[in-house]
Order: sequence, then structure tokens, then C-alpha cells
Amino acid sequence: MRIGIITGEYPPMQGGVGAYTRIMAHHFADLGHAVHIFAGHQAQEPRADITLEATTRRWNYAALRRIRQWVDDNALDVVNLQFETAAYQMSGWVHLIPRLLRDVPVITTFHDLLVPYLFPKAGRLREWAMMYLASRSGGVIATNHEDHARLSHHPHHALIPIGSNIPDDSPPDYDREAWRLRAGAGDDDFLVAHFGFMNRSKGVDILVEDVARLINAEYPVKLVMIGGRTGDSDGANAAYADEIDALIAELGIGQYVTWTGYVDSAAVSAYLRACDVVALPFTDGASYRRGSLMAAIQHGCAIVTTKPRVEIPAFVDGENMLMARYELISDSTPPFLHVSPGILQLYRDDALRERIQRGARELAAHFQWERIVADTLAFFEKVMKA
Repeated sequence: MRIGIITGEYPPMQGGVGAYTRIMAHHFADLGHAVHIFAGHQAQEPRADITLEATTRRWNYAALRRIRQWVDDNALDVVNLQFETAAYQMSGWVHLIPRLLRDVPVITTFHDLLVPYLFPKAGRLREWAMMYLASRSGGVIATNHEDHARLSHHPHHALIPIGSNIPDDSPPDYDREAWRLRAGAGDDDFLVAHFGFMNRSKGVDILVEDVARLINAEYPVKLVMIGGRTGDSDGANAAYADEIDALIAELGIGQYVTWTGYVDSAAVSAYLRACDVVALPFTDGASYRRGSLMAAIQHGCAIVTTKPRVEIPAFVDGENMLMARYELISDSTPPFLHVSPGILQLYRDDALRERIQRGARELAAHFQWERIVADTLAFFEKVMKA
């Protein structure tokens, strides 16, 4: 199969969609498929058996014309559009790609359903543009239950999760205590980890405030923030990261927090293995679309996260993760969310922590890349035959 992949984000750009796309492309090529990638100008691809066109600086009409020529030049059988609005500079032009390529099946993998920026006061037109992209695609893949529910009206739809872009492959001589020291934790400390870029939906402010409460209550808690602060696609994240810095300073817990900065996947894996618990207080609930959650599951971590907004049968509270819920004191006050009770539970109960870790390791089987790739290729073939 001659597979074309269009993506606004690709390594060395930092971001989950780029990492996902590279892993998928490499697996496709390993299986003997001809893989051609169209990406932004920052993209790089070292493998000689994968071609990369990385000339686009702006996702505008001129980019669409280059895509049309790229499809023709490579005689593609199918085009897989990796869609995340922020990865395309919030451009509305990418929504026209399926219409532009009417003679080639375009299968869109939706990593989110955020609406694009079109022009001031575009209002409902922005939502229409998103649904137009879905409706004109030959097939749609949702990476999570929430988006799949909105896309299930499409005649060719599939729910195929992402996997972890952080393999659990620590070396045989891995020294857990040494990595705990790097994370600022001693033998008697309870090390809480957060992994992933910061944005408001990650609930990092909730985590920082809850860690401060535990520290003030004299629990031996340390916090390690694993990975880069912000990705390359969404500039709004930098302002939120600055707010987190200010909050840590205001709470006076700077000496209890370690920032690793951007590190390679082997180092991320080592830090995840070193922690006692991974806390991921997503304000919109745990979801298949969260790569940081997939990484924690892959590493068999004890996870504290938030209750999903939709039913996800694979996520079982008390078995493979602990789930915090929004609480409401009264109708006159907004709901609040805390992960400190879950962290405290795992600190006090070794047996519970070990059960959650075992459950996470068992859950990891659902998100192996070989299975994801096989399901994706089968869906490509189904759409092409239709």
C-alpha cells in the first residue's frame, strides 16, 4: 500500500501528535508499505525508506496546492490526515483537503475536535468547518470515546486509541534510587510525578495546590515534573506555565518541586519507574487521547487521575487507577476537584498501590502499537474497498 500521511506536527517538534505519527509511519514501513509524509518545514525523518516533504511554513491555500501535487507525484493509494487544530496553526484551510483530493481516499485521524480560527465572530461556522472535514473524509478515526461519539454518524468510523510514545525499556542496570535522587526524592520521600506538557486541561494548578496541602500537613511528598514545559503547537501553554511558576512561588514549595526539562524517552521511562505515584488531574476527565496517561499505564504506575466524562469500560476505579471526582458543596459555588485524597490513599496503603500497579500493567495490553497499527491498516483497507 502507498500511504501518504499529512501532519502539522512531526519530530523534532515536541508534541504527542508528532510522536504518534512517527511511530505509526515507522510501523507501516516495517510492514513493507511505502510511506510518504507531508509535514511542516521543521520536520525531519532519518529513515531512507520513508520520504518526507517538509517545506510548508504556513497551512494556507498554497500548501493545499503542494499537497495535491505531492499526492500525484507519489501515486498514493490512501491519505491519512493527522488532525489536531493547533498543529496546523489553527488554520481552516486543512478542512478542505478531502474535497481537494476527491480521487484518493482521505482518512482523517482526529486527535481532538477543537474548532479552527477562521475570522472574528465566525461563531457556528467554526463548528461547521470541523464537521465538514469529517463528512468529506472517506473515513474517520477517533482516538478517544468522547470524539468517537460525535463522529459515529459517519458511515465509516472507528475508535482506535493511541499508544504510549514512551517505551518501557529501562536498561538492565537501571538504578531506581539514583533516579529518585535526580527527581529530588530521598529514601523516605513519597515521590509524586506529573508527565506531559502543561495546559489548562491538565490541571497542573490543582496538582500543585494539593501537593502544597500535603506538604503543609507534614507528609513527606516531593513532586517531579517530567518533560518539557510546553509543546511547539500551542503558544497559549506558555502563559499557563508562567502561572504555575507563580503559584509554586506563592505557595512556597519550590524546594519540593523538581523540573526535569525536556528529556529523551529513555529518561522519561526512568523517571516514571522511579516515582511512587503519577498524578494526572485532567479537568476534562481521563481519556484515551491522553498520551501521558498511556505512558503511565505502559509503565505500570500507580495512577491518580480524574473520572472520565463518558463511560470507558477499560478504566476501573480502584483496580487500574484511582479516579477523583468533581465535588459540589452548594449550588452557589463552583464544583471543585482534588487529587490529594487519592495520593494520600496510595501513600498510606501499600497493598492498594501494588494492586493499582498490577492493574495498570494488565491494562497496557490494550494499547500496544502492533494492535493499533493492525487495526488502522484494516480500517484503511475497508475504506478503500468501499
